[in-house]
Amino acid sequence: MIVLSASDLGKSYGTEVILEGVSFHINAGDRVGIVGRNGAGKTTLLNMLTGELSSDDGSYFISKDISVGYLKQRDVFDSERTVMEEVSDIFSGLDEMEREIERLTHEIAKDAEAHGTDYSDESDGACKTKWTRLQALQHEFERNGGYTYKSEINGVLTSMAFGEEYYDQKTNSLSGGERTRLSLACLLLKKPDILFLDEPTNHLDIGTLKWLEQYLKSYSGTIVLISHDRYFLDQTVTRIFEVEDKHLTTYEGNYTEYLEKKSAAKQIALKAYTKQKEEIKRQEALIRSYKERGTEKLAKRAASREKRLSHVERLEKPKGEQATLKINFKENFQSGTDVLMVENLAGGIDGRNALFSDVEFDIKRGERICIVGANGIGKTTLLRTLIGEIKPISGYIRRGHNLEFGYYDQGQQLLGNDNTVIDEIHNEHRLYTDGEIRNILGRFLFRGDMVFRRVGDLSGGEKARLSLLKLMMSGANCLVLDEPTNHLDIESKEAFEDALSDYPGTVITVTHDRYFLNKIPDRIFELTAEGIREYLGKYDYYLAKKESGESGKAYLKSMSEGTRQESVSERIEEDARRKESENNIEALAGSKEERQLKKQKEAEERRRERESARLMSLISASEERICELEVEMMDPGIATDHEALSGLSKEMAELKEIVENAYDEWDKLV
Repeated sequence: MIVLSASDLGKSYGTEVILEGVSFHINAGDRVGIVGRNGAGKTTLLNMLTGELSSDDGSYFISKDISVGYLKQRDVFDSERTVMEEVSDIFSGLDEMEREIERLTHEIAKDAEAHGTDYSDESDGACKTKWTRLQALQHEFERNGGYTYKSEINGVLTSMAFGEEYYDQKTNSLSGGERTRLSLACLLLKKPDILFLDEPTNHLDIGTLKWLEQYLKSYSGTIVLISHDRYFLDQTVTRIFEVEDKHLTTYEGNYTEYLEKKSAAKQIALKAYTKQKEEIKRQEALIRSYKERGTEKLAKRAASREKRLSHVERLEKPKGEQATLKINFKENFQSGTDVLMVENLAGGIDGRNALFSDVEFDIKRGERICIVGANGIGKTTLLRTLIGEIKPISGYIRRGHNLEFGYYDQGQQLLGNDNTVIDEIHNEHRLYTDGEIRNILGRFLFRGDMVFRRVGDLSGGEKARLSLLKLMMSGANCLVLDEPTNHLDIESKEAFEDALSDYPGTVITVTHDRYFLNKIPDRIFELTAEGIREYLGKYDYYLAKKESGESGKAYLKSMSEGTRQESVSERIEEDARRKESENNIEALAGSKEERQLKKQKEAEERRRERESARLMSLISASEERICELEVEMMDPGIATDHEALSGLSKEMAELKEIVENAYDEWDKLV
């Protein structure tokens, strides 16, 4: 069933045409991803479809009785309301219904007590009306989720990283990322028939992204979303709408399939254009040849061919690749081999309350390090501490010889909002002429009068490009990047990634972009409150090892108490045998004793190998149980059930504690 369709939609701002001739249809249950460059008109299209903006041409149709929800890039929260008030407002009708049920129940009970009347059997009209009204309200209350909505609120807020400590916090005290997550939580709780999402992955950490993907996969309604997150698009959508050069083209499949189909379609179109062009050229040559012969018969043939040729619909030449960023990171001079050595580092924004502690790592020249972790764990604080902007609470940072940092700030706070674009560059590079700077700005898609625009008036994507340009011109030998792909469109991300791959210096970046994480890093550092967990390789490897490691630390839940007691008794016996062995060693002397000692050591080694194999077998089996728990916890039905989620979380915590002991046993053996 078609729930949304558009026919020849168009929109212009003055003389600038943004969209024209846009037509499509969307069926119930479709998952549509809208892609295109920044400024192509993606958000304009969503604004028209949701009624936020009128179209200049064409029309669109939304099926009757279809509810619509729209996640904008900017929220509209009341600054004086709390987080819980904003969320609870969604269910205000259920609150009123619950109060009415309580009132009716109280009245019926009071009257029944006074008159000894059972209203379920009472024939009196007023009494029967109350009873019927109560039953109808209770049925509607249950049908609309009245008995589950509070746990659903808690589940969704928890999944969006809002613990109970946030419930009474005013929305005006939330960060931009927190407000985005709250907007998304409110929209998901409304459960509209059509979800319109504009950049829903902004400000989400990897854990929340994975939860959102699972939620959207099981969502019963229709989804239309704008995103530059390639990994997210691959996981969530089944159709792609590409907005390019004012027009919209539809492709079936996810993002990767769209790329393949677009490339194939382009090749087919180019071949058809080339073939037609050659055929037209051949026909024109024949016509000229016939005319040159000068005979009446050939002249008629020439006229006939000219007529047929004039009716041929000429194919347009397929457009070439649009201009992209031209980035080339270089270093003014090379740093020493040792770039950073960190020991026992603790850090926090205020210099007192530590967000993380016991951070230790070392980074060599030329390495690409990506830092991941939950929102609020202190990733940005760690970067600013490494470059010296924030003093550490404790610990040691050793910066290498000839080290020069280039810092990319995700909030673009290092840009001067009152400067023009050209002045922002010229102020730091006085030796460049205006012409040279304009040429450089052109490589970053700042052309014409755009170079005289005020920096504060630029979009998020334009500010991101300007910040990257300044970083490129700095010549730093260690790039420290805080969410560098935020606000970049897909083409710009790919150009940026290619530039980083060719960069000879060191890269340290915080990112949640999983496509980026699968392309750039040599190592991934996961920041926790207790320190750094290091993973060699890229995102898919990190994900597999993380799941394997965490579940490996959780096995013994599936072990019975008897098995654990047996493990304890075996450890006691092992200690006794080890002590006896050590006593014997002290008493032995001479070759006979040495041979006996050697045999004893070999036997002990074989026993340890068997015990180690047993523990690793248990740990390996444990991974399956933890994986099951993790999958269950990502299920939207569980995620919105506070009690079930709490039970699973408790089980997970117990398993991790038990398996920690198993690892301790294994450590003693090795």
